Amino acid sequence: MINSEIFDPQEINKAHERIRPYIHQTPVLTSQAIDKIAGCSIHFKCENFQKIGAFKMRGASNAILQLDKTKISAGVVTHSSGNHAQAVAKAAQLIGIPAYIVMPENAPKVKIAAVKDYGGIVSFCEATLVARETTSQKIIEDKTATFIHPYDNKDIIIGQATAAKELIEEVPQLESILCPVGGGGLLAGTILSAQFFSNNCKIYGTEPKGADDAYQSFKQRKLIPQISPNTIADGLLTSLGKINYEIIKDQVSDILLVNDREIKEAMRLIWERMKTIIEPSSAVPLAALLRNKALFKDQKVGIILSGGNVDLKKILSLL
Repeated sequence: MINSEIFDPQEINKAHERIRPYIHQTPVLTSQAIDKIAGCSIHFKCENFQKIGAFKMRGASNAILQLDKTKISAGVVTHSSGNHAQAVAKAAQLIGIPAYIVMPENAPKVKIAAVKDYGGIVSFCEATLVARETTSQKIIEDKTATFIHPYDNKDIIIGQATAAKELIEEVPQLESILCPVGGGGLLAGTILSAQFFSNNCKIYGTEPKGADDAYQSFKQRKLIPQISPNTIADGLLTSLGKINYEIIKDQVSDILLVNDREIKEAMRLIWERMKTIIEPSSAVPLAALLRNKALFKDQKVGIILSGGNVDLKKILSLL
């Protein structure tokens, strides 16, 4: 069970009300064609239609809106390869404070451009966690800005939980929900909402084989860091967070792995059958469901499409 001294349903309800003016209540879509292929009834929570094009807007807004008023004017700082960077920049822009964003040199160009469009002040670093953290710390010291962790943050997790809360409220009889896992904020938040608002809905994390630290951590019962990830799903390259692992390790039903070929096929299927653009990370849950059809046969299943920020030139060359 979830530790009620740390998390409770009222926190998620309050977060939902707090961020409501700053987010979209995204639609839940279905596809008879995909249902026929999958052998179950799938309800897609389309966070690719969220502000900044990803669920990250929920957590970033919730975290920033709760900052101490005496500190907030100095701004916020974070490190991210893309969607969290955009979310922090956009949330900061909405309330009129500076956002200092540390991005790796190999971050997708479309996401770098979006961060700048939202007013983010971008600093580049080498594509290592040490470089990200060192560069962020220097900005914190120079600007006295407040650090907003991309995923290992209670307020971020609670904000991300509102996506599954909305899905469960719209489709209350879901038997399973699948979502991707990178740092684990979305998966941890989805577990919380299922625990508090659903009727015994099972939660499955889904992950690329080329970045399977969450799977390894879950199976070995200890936190395993991500080492040299290699996958088309660029949004899932980071290591699982400590707070998230503590929620996930005993509450997730399983973590399912897929390869890049399966991710591409699932992404193409959503593009073609649902006429909507998603990024590779968003395709991981459908890929996992299609790989494990017997597990979900005849069920009513929720899938969180986590985002839709893609570099079209790059992605089209991979399909």
